Amino acid sequence: MATYKDSGVDIDLGDKCSEIAYNAAKATFIGRKGMIGEPVLDEGGFTGTLDMGDYYLVQNDDGVGTKMAIAEMMGKYDTMGTDLVCMVVDDAVCVGAEPITVSNTFDVDKVDDKKISALMKGLEEAALAHKVVVPGGEIAELGDRVNGYIWNATCVGIVEKNHMITGANVKVGDKIIGLKSKGFRSNGLTLVRHILKNKFGENWVNEKFDDKRTWGEATLTPSDIFCSAVLEMHGRFKQKPQVELKGVAHITGGGIPGNLPRALKKSGLGAKLTNLIEPPDFMKKLMEIGNVSRDEAYQTWNMGVGMILISNDVDKITEICKKHGIECQVMGEVVEGQAIFGI
Repeated sequence: MATYKDSGVDIDLGDKCSEIAYNAAKATFIGRKGMIGEPVLDEGGFTGTLDMGDYYLVQNDDGVGTKMAIAEMMGKYDTMGTDLVCMVVDDAVCVGAEPITVSNTFDVDKVDDKKISALMKGLEEAALAHKVVVPGGEIAELGDRVNGYIWNATCVGIVEKNHMITGANVKVGDKIIGLKSKGFRSNGLTLVRHILKNKFGENWVNEKFDDKRTWGEATLTPSDIFCSAVLEMHGRFKQKPQVELKGVAHITGGGIPGNLPRALKKSGLGAKLTNLIEPPDFMKKLMEIGNVSRDEAYQTWNMGVGMILISNDVDKITEICKKHGIECQVMGEVVEGQAIFGI
């Protein structure tokens, strides 16, 4: 039975190191107490928040992870910019912030102008599509200190103080709405590569998944970016909302069990999921050939759910999602207690 730990990722140790890093970061907050940019403490939030007087500035960081390794194996780099933008703007919008900038950094073994051109073209297209700018970046050529390309980004956004999505007003009976993700976001790909390498060997990306796609093409499916649709619902900076979004969760590392509770934490409530979105066929096939348990799959991959909204305005959400080419469905509702039932 394949697990994330078998592939080389120790989630418990990762959580411990994240806690060490967060505690060190939190210790710096006092340095701006009473000043512009004083941090707002939000344990377990999707983004960092700074008090700028009339509004909050948010900042968060992420990267494309080992999805880049698949792109390198295939020599296909044009969709990675979409994945990079997705990972940071869809975190920022969880608090209702409008992303303004996405800066980026490359750590590479050796610079290659063709790779950089394809990667940056994809970034340019994704940024323009979602109205964010790329104000700068850095390329560091590190030789044998890295193997291939590592690509990370920082997003900066803004939100009015009375416009934040906090999750504090979530109530029992509120609907939990899933936004469908056609593929992997930039999480859990180490387990994917582990399973497929064990099954097919080093050249697994060229093995046929179905009549239309190889396994490489299936696993490299670009991330759906939900930011613009959610901002249309919630309203951009100084715009009025069309929908009351009580909570938003970006389903990345940790899957639904690791991320939905982050949108529920301030309410002290839980969720009962009775109508889960059907995962993509290749995720179900990976579970089969890797003998991956259901629990392991839902804790490692998004399983077809890229974002979760907590709201009762189902019809309007459905209308806006359709406009943006996004499929959504009611997956369940908020319940008493703090457990997540149904996964």
